Amino acid sequence: MRLKVEFTTEPFDLDEAPAHALVAREVIEAADLDAVDVGPFGNTAEGGVDAVLAAVDALLRKSLGAGATRISLQVNVLGEGE
Repeated sequence: MRLKVEFTTEPFDLDEAPAHALVAREVIEAADLDAVDVGPFGNTAEGGVDAVLAAVDALLRKSLGAGATRISLQVNVLGEGE
């Protein structure tokens, strides 16, 4: 089974990326995931169940520790062809 996670961290800062956003990016880019797309208003990653869940755990813990006050998160199970 494969999962897709979409997430954002807040508060936003349009002038420069806040520490929590940088930490979230580092966590996702370092994780053993198949596809990662990091953007200014939303981020996605895909991979196997264990890899995605481990990345989500690290993302939540480290982003909150770096000052995130809200993390919006959605996890979807991907179909066979996705």
